[in-house]
Amino acid sequence: MTLADTSPAPPVPSPSPAEADLPDASRLRTATARARTSRLSQVITLVAVLVPPMGLVSAMGLLWGVGFRWVDLVLFAAFYVLTGLGVTVGYHRYFTHRSFETHPVVKVALAILGAMTLQGPVTQWVTDHRKHHARSDQEGDPHSPHLSGPGLAGAVKGLWHAHVGWMFSTKGMERGMLYGRDLYEDRAVRVVDRLYLVWVAASVGLPFLLGAAIGGSWALGIEAMVWAGLIRIFVFEHATFAVNSVCHMFGRRRYEARDQSRNNWVVALLVFGEGWHNNHHAFPRSARHGLGRYQLDVSYTVIKLLERCGLARSVRLPTPSQVERAATVPAA
Repeated sequence: MTLADTSPAPPVPSPSPAEADLPDASRLRTATARARTSRLSQVITLVAVLVPPMGLVSAMGLLWGVGFRWVDLVLFAAFYVLTGLGVTVGYHRYFTHRSFETHPVVKVALAILGAMTLQGPVTQWVTDHRKHHARSDQEGDPHSPHLSGPGLAGAVKGLWHAHVGWMFSTKGMERGMLYGRDLYEDRAVRVVDRLYLVWVAASVGLPFLLGAAIGGSWALGIEAMVWAGLIRIFVFEHATFAVNSVCHMFGRRRYEARDQSRNNWVVALLVFGEGWHNNHHAFPRSARHGLGRYQLDVSYTVIKLLERCGLARSVRLPTPSQVERAATVPAA
């Protein structure tokens, strides 16, 4: 593949002691594979960012008290958890960092569920995230909040860029063999990727069909689609975006990772343990992000359940001595 920039890539800083123990994507080169974010990616991102809030407004203004039923709540929770785990367990811990190995059927299921969050095909998500680890909070990071200038104005601009803005400017620019060779050489992943728009349609279509089937009318199907489709996408999208923005600005740092990653318990609750972001940047290949005694990590619990069922193996974790050696403050 011809790279947009053929000049030598800037050197990657030395990893932290914890990162040295667990090799990761930070060892990869840091060139840019594509010149710009694709138009299709921008359009889908625009839909994912703007349409769900419109659904939320319509739900609050038109359906509250008359258009919200127990079935909407159940479907909202079910789709939020299942598709969310597709990102946290699948896109992130399995496909990006190979924190564990799994059965081919589980791999495909995780890729499909992750796509149903409308956060992009797995190859796009993974290559962007690997680039983030390679250049975290430095020039070349697709979504750092710390590269937009000094002062309050720079901080606000950076927070916006890390939360949403980057998806219209730097998203998908690393989608290629440089950061994703293992994915592009996987036939199952390529098939799931090619069918991405099918999974996008299923993300709103399935709540509609289930709501209509359970409620017995098309009107109730539309109601379920609003709550378990549009609003669910909106809530999980912004909860995930907060990992890029909030968890690089607000929270506590137990480890001196080479960036500004932080642990934030609120984000961790919303996205199944992903908010223990400083832990993750210290030990990127660890299947467990909640390394502290009281740090709830639902995603890791799911991985452990898969392991007990024989559907996951080679689960990677730092040793207690690695954790203590890398820590700069006592455990929570």
